[in-house]
Amino acid sequence: MTTAIASILLAYLLGAIPFGYLLVKWRTGRDVRTMGSGNIGATNVLRTTGRAAGVLTLLLDIGKGYVAVWLAGRLSGNSATVMSAAALAAMLGHAYPVFLRFRGGKAVATFLGAFLRLAAPAILAALIVFVIVVWRTRYISMGSIVSSGTFPLAVWLIVHPPWVVVAAAATGGAFIIWRHKENIQRLRAGTENVFSWKGRKN
Repeated sequence: MTTAIASILLAYLLGAIPFGYLLVKWRTGRDVRTMGSGNIGATNVLRTTGRAAGVLTLLLDIGKGYVAVWLAGRLSGNSATVMSAAALAAMLGHAYPVFLRFRGGKAVATFLGAFLRLAAPAILAALIVFVIVVWRTRYISMGSIVSSGTFPLAVWLIVHPPWVVVAAAATGGAFIIWRHKENIQRLRAGTENVFSWKGRKN
């Protein structure tokens, strides 16, 4: 029990490392939460600070999700329950980071990294869905919402993991959609930001 709690707490703290905030602060001296959409994630960093910072934020946020679940596996003897809980804890850390007074991002990249360790083939399927949706709509948020919503089905159909992993995938997917509630409102109103790979010039 102690090991499980320690694994989940560590996963939260890893998820709470605000790489986007730190990179923008280092490069510009500004708080990314006062720029663009106010999000600390890769998309807002790309739009406000440039491609290099955006890509690095994406990779680091994916990495912290993966490492959180990997460490939970090492500490718990690869317990599916503990690793699943760690995946969700890392997402909560990114969305509600203790280091930024619980004001974080939408946790999409952290979700990706965490489940890359738990259900990699399903993540590949979700990425394909994401790319197709963004390509057709040019909305990152739409791609995130649709791929997160279909991800639990991909986990169940492709990976056939223990039920706790499927439950975590469903919970994580629902959390991502909930975190996009403002984007959903903007999509309905036709005011959502259209994706551009150019971002700001570096």
